[in-house]
Amino acid sequence: MSEPPWWAAASRPPDPPRPRTFDEALAALASVGTAEELFGSSAAPDAAARRYRRLARLLHPDTAPPGRRAEATAACAALNRLRAAQHGVSERTLTTRRHTYRVGEELAAGDVATLRAACSRPRTGSGPALDAVLKTPYAPADNDLMEREAHALAWLARHGQPRFRSYVPTLLESFTHVDPADPAAVPRRVNALLRLDGFLTLAQLRTAFPHGLDPRDAAWIWRRLLVALGHAHRTGVRHGAVLPEHVLIHPGEHGLVLVDWCYATTGAPAAAPALVERHRDRYPPEVAARRPVTEATDIHLASSCIAELMGDQAPSPMRSFLAGCMLPAEPRRPHDAWRLLAELDQLLERLYGPRTFRPLRLPAA
Repeated sequence: MSEPPWWAAASRPPDPPRPRTFDEALAALASVGTAEELFGSSAAPDAAARRYRRLARLLHPDTAPPGRRAEATAACAALNRLRAAQHGVSERTLTTRRHTYRVGEELAAGDVATLRAACSRPRTGSGPALDAVLKTPYAPADNDLMEREAHALAWLARHGQPRFRSYVPTLLESFTHVDPADPAAVPRRVNALLRLDGFLTLAQLRTAFPHGLDPRDAAWIWRRLLVALGHAHRTGVRHGAVLPEHVLIHPGEHGLVLVDWCYATTGAPAAAPALVERHRDRYPPEVAARRPVTEATDIHLASSCIAELMGDQAPSPMRSFLAGCMLPAEPRRPHDAWRLLAELDQLLERLYGPRTFRPLRLPAA
């Protein structure tokens, strides 16, 4: 077969237009079907890397326009999936000093990190395989938040009472990793957690009950949330971001796990390292004012979750109880979750009688 003419060999698709704004980057991402359409040919890796970095900067949740952080979070996750596909790393193996992880599908895109399914095996070869989740920040600048979570979970495992450990995620290990799809080759802190199955968030539960959850069903969630906080507070850890997406419940087993400890403070009360911007209005005043996060901060946020979950279904005594937990002045709010739980039990008994198991039945899909 003869060689193509010089003019055919020289022709190539034009470079993709260069986005300059958040909306232009979103439009560029939405208009393509493949990685090469977005980044350019993999035969020109430097140009593809520059385009990826530019899009990542424009779409990062921390730099998104006001009110569009969730949109940016989803876009970042899609961008990273395309970049990974271009490098052939949609499924890969990671090896640390302690474990080998076979990495699979993306499970969720959070505010600062993406969560991917993984199968974990000890490097020694002894021990069972475990279903895990690898939590990786979008940006290396958020490595410190991953380190906070790892420290808080390790502290709780070491100093907390064993009977309450099911209320927090199990940390398998925390390690640094350089993603081959990252052209800047910057190490990121990855937290490997034991995977939780059969759970849903309070945000999902609120969606399932748009007119409000029956207070008798909300009662066990409320109680278990206070147990989770009491367990953490007794060891000197404040969660700092008790939000609907961070409270997981198991409807059938009445289980509860408080997740995402990236914003936690341990030891002496200190200001929150960050806040979830799209939930800014939900936080009590001390967080935005950069005053110390205390046990009362967590109780305020937890109460907000429960109040929203029940909506107009909550009887007047419950609404008054919650209002006292969400007073603007931090010193006037309850600080002891265990004492608050005892007071809540008294209220529930007055309203509904002795405590009994009540199955939580979700609406049919």
